[in-house]
Amino acid sequence: MRLLNLFTASLVLAGTLAAQQAMMPPKTHLKVGDMAPDFTLPSTTGTPVTLSSFRGKQNVVLAFFPAAFTGGCTKEMLAYQAGLAKFQGIEAQVFAISTDNTPSQKEFAQKLNVAFPMLSDFVNRKVAAAYGVLMPDRGVANRATFVIDREGRIQHIEEGSVAIDPTGAETACTRLHSKKSD
Repeated sequence: MRLLNLFTASLVLAGTLAAQQAMMPPKTHLKVGDMAPDFTLPSTTGTPVTLSSFRGKQNVVLAFFPAAFTGGCTKEMLAYQAGLAKFQGIEAQVFAISTDNTPSQKEFAQKLNVAFPMLSDFVNRKVAAAYGVLMPDRGVANRATFVIDREGRIQHIEEGSVAIDPTGAETACTRLHSKKSD
């Protein structure tokens, strides 16, 4: 009887773990060294942003976030705003990207007093899909940060809750800026 209970408990535990893994969003298929997929998206500044227009000029941080006005996303955007001068000092452009529509993003940015552009992937979610962060069943992007160098190559990737803190992106941008100075 004891063995049967142990076996049943093992099956339940295995089933629970499998269900949890099925709920976890997949990791991006992109890797450090890959060319970043190019895109043009509407922004909260009113001017569309094309990633390739930064090639040869500036490093870029793309901070994908699931949804405006949520706790983790608010914390992440406030952290980027608090460190914005550091990013500007190392010649890195920060963009936040979500599948929210532009008017919602504008309201979110104003509420938080965020000075960097937010880009909307609302219409067809192709950018989130190209970066491998779209959760199609939910229609939102998984939280992920990509640091892209002046040549358009991905130099740093963070996914999940660790991406709320911009320290990793800042460190990667500092490293890239130091290479430029050499």
